[in-house]
Amino acid sequence: MLKFVLKRLLMLIPIIIGISFIIFAIMSLTPGDPAQLILGENASQEDIMAKREELGLNDNFFVRYFKYMAGVVRGDFGNSYRTTLPVIDEIMVRFPSTLMLAFFGIGLSVVIGVPLGIISAIRQYSIFDYFSRTLALLLTAIPAFWLGLMLMLVFSLNLGWLPSTGTDSWTGFILPSITLAASATATLTRMSRSSVLEVIRQDYVRTARAKGASERRIIFKHVLRNSLLPIVTIVGMNFGVQMGGTVVIESVFTISGLGTLMITSVRMKDIPSVVGSVMFVAVAIGLANLLVDILYAYIDPRIKSQYSKR
Repeated sequence: MLKFVLKRLLMLIPIIIGISFIIFAIMSLTPGDPAQLILGENASQEDIMAKREELGLNDNFFVRYFKYMAGVVRGDFGNSYRTTLPVIDEIMVRFPSTLMLAFFGIGLSVVIGVPLGIISAIRQYSIFDYFSRTLALLLTAIPAFWLGLMLMLVFSLNLGWLPSTGTDSWTGFILPSITLAASATATLTRMSRSSVLEVIRQDYVRTARAKGASERRIIFKHVLRNSLLPIVTIVGMNFGVQMGGTVVIESVFTISGLGTLMITSVRMKDIPSVVGSVMFVAVAIGLANLLVDILYAYIDPRIKSQYSKR
């Protein structure tokens, strides 16, 4: 298992390098001059050229990229073009809010979506089954930003129960987490239902029933454990979606997280901030997928034996 984990961690390195190169190229080669955006429209050409020289924008693209990556290897993600502060400091201040929002969103979707899907499968074609499938369809169709605005309108402006912006207290995460979890809840509900239905029709489940095992024992001992692999896979994939979804949600709820940093930096063509933020998100998603693979081994011993051979 340790060998497998180390191998996966090493595989992250070329992935992160590839992502950084693509983002650096997009930010560098698309129209727009960072120096012009920083100084404003009324800046003279001399001031713009001096700013470009200060930021190192007059160097060749590949020279700038290799200089940047050489700094990343040393733990230096450069200074922000906008604020002149170290990018790593801005990321470390904002990243916890984004990570907490993503965890709350995925946690809420698991707590709601998985039980809904399991009960829906056990009580197939019942009123609860039709209700859960209809709810999943609605949650899939509703845009996240619209749902966030409606929740803000009802619970913040009309009822005054929850704050509409910011995360000064834990209550500030409630509405953003619900908004972020909506689509993932729908996906987990459908996946849990289909996974349990597939397992519940297997021969060993029929054999357990024929031997007189109780329905509760059949569900918890045989059905749930064998239907967990697809569910865990979706949870791991949804974590990446949640990390990306925070960009929109943070804008709606005015949360000072990594998403708002990326949006502001993209508008100003702040290349070090954008590349550094994306790299942090990519590492978080890679580690989450590694955790999912490790969980596979504890859910299914056959997979653990395969890991030990690698």
